[in-house]
Amino acid sequence: MRCYNFNGGPGALPQSVLERVAEEILDWRGTGMSVMEASHRSKEVGAMCEETQGQVKSLLGLGPEWAVVFCQGGASLQFAMLPLNFAGPGGVCDYVNTGLWATKAYDEAKVCGAAAHLAATSEAEAFTYIPSSFDFSERPAYVYLCANNTVRGTRWPSFPKNAPGPLVGDFSSEFMARRHDLTDFGLAFAGAQKNVGPAGLTVVMVRKDFAESGKKGLPHMLDYRTYVKNDSMYNTPPVFSIYVANLIFKWIEDAGGLSEIEARNEAKAKKLYGFIDQSGGFYRGTARVDSRSPMNVTFRLADENLEKPFLEGAKKEGMVGLGGHRSVGGVRASLYNAVGLDAVDCLTSYMKAFMDKNG
Repeated sequence: MRCYNFNGGPGALPQSVLERVAEEILDWRGTGMSVMEASHRSKEVGAMCEETQGQVKSLLGLGPEWAVVFCQGGASLQFAMLPLNFAGPGGVCDYVNTGLWATKAYDEAKVCGAAAHLAATSEAEAFTYIPSSFDFSERPAYVYLCANNTVRGTRWPSFPKNAPGPLVGDFSSEFMARRHDLTDFGLAFAGAQKNVGPAGLTVVMVRKDFAESGKKGLPHMLDYRTYVKNDSMYNTPPVFSIYVANLIFKWIEDAGGLSEIEARNEAKAKKLYGFIDQSGGFYRGTARVDSRSPMNVTFRLADENLEKPFLEGAKKEGMVGLGGHRSVGGVRASLYNAVGLDAVDCLTSYMKAFMDKNG
């Protein structure tokens, strides 16, 4: 029996997709071999990658001015590639710090020699909200943000307008979980291991003119132009992860697209946040209400000594991955696309029983 998976990442994947992978693991598309064995230069893999790029563009409504490329190294590599490509040593770039992953990106820009400027931060209030006022530089190479913050459970309700440079963003934990307006972005990236597939794949959406504006003389594998020019085939891409992403994008299309997926995710979050808010303080959300993430619901128990038995009891009931990030503790329920409303029903029922017993 499968458990209810609330892990922050790698996260839950649709069962129908996992079953399809199991069916095809030994013979993919009639090739007589696994997709993990297929040459990335084969026509079958080439067609699959092209199809997957098209799926991303179609789901997000991206035009021909955008390129979709497949990288490795996770979001952490993007933290370095961005300043290396677009700021360079001494180049000014702006960062909005909303938590751990934005902090890491900001620090990495400085390691790369960029003049990284902190345009806003919510650190003084433990990253419990998304800033709404900014001290932008006059002409930054870009303005960096993390769209959804898995650790603190916050999400940008809307992105800055009229920023003095193109926005770039880490969408890892809400990629393909809602409709994304990338009008003001030059580049957006997402590690696959939340909503899109297994770790190993990073989907990067970059405006072609923005990619071309990058610094010259970089190592090939750190230059976005390499990926665009070679259609992500400069070296062997993470073929298996792309294959799973392709199946998940089909699953999203069959579900009714991102509008339907977004509605489902909002309904799950509304139910869980509603229960927390009506618990009389036994459970306490950690993010400010106007910045709450539908993807990562973070909360504490009024008596924090009860958190360990709460998590142990949940695991016995078949619910795993509810521990908060190791840097902050507490409880976190990640409600990624493949986590159904039935999982939230099970969780809230358990929360009520635990509260009745210990309240």
